[in-house]
Amino acid sequence: MPRARSVPDRTLVVDDPVPPAARARDVAVLALPQALPMEVGIPFQVLTSRTAEHYRVTLCGRRPGPVPTTGGFPVVAQAGLDAVVAADVVIVPAYENVPGQPTDDVLDALRTAHARGARVMSICVGAFALAAAGLLDGRRATTHWAYADRLAAQYPLVRVDPDVLFVDEGDVLTSAGVASGIDACLHLIRTDLGAAVANHVARAIVAAPHRDGGQAQFIARDTAPQAASALAATRAWALEHLHEPLTVADLARHARMSARTLARAFDAETGLPPLRWLTAARVDRARDLLERTTWSTDRIAHECGLGTAANMRLHFHRTIGVSPSDYRRTFTSTPA
Repeated sequence: MPRARSVPDRTLVVDDPVPPAARARDVAVLALPQALPMEVGIPFQVLTSRTAEHYRVTLCGRRPGPVPTTGGFPVVAQAGLDAVVAADVVIVPAYENVPGQPTDDVLDALRTAHARGARVMSICVGAFALAAAGLLDGRRATTHWAYADRLAAQYPLVRVDPDVLFVDEGDVLTSAGVASGIDACLHLIRTDLGAAVANHVARAIVAAPHRDGGQAQFIARDTAPQAASALAATRAWALEHLHEPLTVADLARHARMSARTLARAFDAETGLPPLRWLTAARVDRARDLLERTTWSTDRIAHECGLGTAANMRLHFHRTIGVSPSDYRRTFTSTPA
């Protein structure tokens, strides 16, 4: 119910930015077998919180009835694929069997809904279903960072961006890992009803109206060299000396290679030139220290070889899209 407040001129002001709905949009949430139950629930929670007049959300399956989930319990689909075809918005949450394709009738329903003008959206690895239907061909898209390489390899026509929380291509919207489904649903509201309404809903569900950065800040760190690699000893040595002003010449000298040979070896093993690998390793060390210590950003920058707090902020933004202080707030309760 809208909350009213009094103002000095005794005019009654209603603190509810949600406009009346001309027509509710039909939203079909398509639960595929072994769906992730939290992701199935996100659209219902977000789209019907303060905006129920605007979105009529229906849980769908291949047919009405129970759909198994990874939680060990079924969810009950109210409708089948006919409701998917007729919807204004189709949302595909994550499901467990991502290497395999959904059944042909599911793919046909997704294609038909999109062809008749529905906006189609995925949460996490639900992007694999959209890709299998051909709806991501030639488009930029995202998915959970741990599955981004697999999506790109399995569907080479898709331009996979592993760093962002969601990608809006107009009639197709893809989002990253589980919680980014909330970001994508808020974005849907923002697009349909405006920022004020999206912010209103975000407050109601105790979520950030807009999160800074992307999912790069959540990607697991792995700068440790493989024991069998040609540069294993040099990379391990470099990780022990990140606080020093290392150069390509220093790395080449340790590896007993020429600078040119070292560059080729680094590219073959890491996909990066030596100095870019060093910077990435220093940012990773900074992330670890931000999570585990109460050190100042100046001290951390010095310990990681990034020099100054300002230089560390620059590389943080370039690498993971957020500032060191924002990163620390995300991953620890320790004040920045």
